[in-house]
Amino acid sequence: MTEMVATPGRLGVDDRVQPGQYSDGSPLDEVHYLECKLILKPERFTSAQVFLEYGELVAQTARQFGIGVLNQGLVLNPELREVVFLDTVDFRLYNNAFILRKRTLYEHGFRVGDPEIVLKFRHPDLQTAAALDVRPQIAGNYRIKFKAEALPLRDQVGGYRVLYSHNAQFPLSQAPEGDRTAMGTLVQVFPALALVQASVAERVELVNRTIVEEVLQDLGTLDFGKGVTAASNIAVWRERGDHHTLCGEFAFQAKFKRRDDLHDKAIERCRQFFIALQQAGRNWLALGTTKTGLVYRLKGNPPQSHE
Repeated sequence: MTEMVATPGRLGVDDRVQPGQYSDGSPLDEVHYLECKLILKPERFTSAQVFLEYGELVAQTARQFGIGVLNQGLVLNPELREVVFLDTVDFRLYNNAFILRKRTLYEHGFRVGDPEIVLKFRHPDLQTAAALDVRPQIAGNYRIKFKAEALPLRDQVGGYRVLYSHNAQFPLSQAPEGDRTAMGTLVQVFPALALVQASVAERVELVNRTIVEEVLQDLGTLDFGKGVTAASNIAVWRERGDHHTLCGEFAFQAKFKRRDDLHDKAIERCRQFFIALQQAGRNWLALGTTKTGLVYRLKGNPPQSHE
């Protein structure tokens, strides 16, 4: 993977998808989200108050670059979500850049709404990510989210690397009935998974038998100017059962219709802020991994990774 260093750039949003189409003639999807993520050391997260502590570091760093922090009325009220990953016993999905996830929201100890199913194809090459048709074959509604994801360099503070995440998501109730852990069923729903299917009889299971408990706190909106804003949040991931903390994560995400909507000055502020926050909070940072990668590596025998 080619890693990008701390030089002027637009965090992957300037890369262009070459013209092409999917098998039904639809044009290739374009990137419409920019998300920047920092994985944080698990030992920092000893109470919910830590969310606001890191939020103050975010605000202080943002102000250095004239970035607005819109968080008036923000209260400490974390959401609780359950996250599980599904894969074959030999991690064939993840080894081929796929991530299959189910996420469930809880409120006051009880499930709220419909669990969300997400299939991601995450790759460092934009064209490869765009060319993979992640659309599900379901009768109901679904959403496609194609993101440029900026992460720190694997082994040092002060730069970034970019992954492209091509996602399809829909409520679990929209999925066909039947054995939802059978690869045969999954390939019917997600034809893209035919690329990694070894047999109709094989199944998927919880990755490393792990259920993740995610505690997520809103930190407000970052205003980079020129109409570019990004919602920000901080989360901690821990194993359900013994509550072993895996990591924290700070993230902010901007949505745009066209790349021309992302003004050069605003994206340069975003880039500078992302690098400066790494430097200001270097004692918080956990380099060289992603949240998903940590779950896959819990029991040793790490899989191959495109992350």
